[in-house]
Amino acid sequence: MEKIQTVKIYDSEYETTDTAHIQRNGSGWIGWIQEHPKVKCEEQTQKALLETLEDTLYKTLEADWEAWDKQLEENAKTGKLDKLAEKAMEDLRTGRCKDL
Repeated sequence: MEKIQTVKIYDSEYETTDTAHIQRNGSGWIGWIQEHPKVKCEEQTQKALLETLEDTLYKTLEADWEAWDKQLEENAKTGKLDKLAEKAMEDLRTGRCKDL
């Protein structure tokens, strides 16, 4: 295997930049993003690999966001956020909040 290269991948929707690690593997290419363990890809060309990594990263971020959103909704329905809401309202009533 050849030396591992790094390439920056910018996601305009999430406004994040991640580092892809890519490497020639025989006649093809492999790549991954360490911060997102689900993002691992293999393609025949470097260009195809980068496109696949970008697409897989986007789909992973979308899935993670949907899972987070679903969990937040579930927590709200089951009352797990009630104490936080009560504390926020108390802070607002006593003037411990600032306008953003």
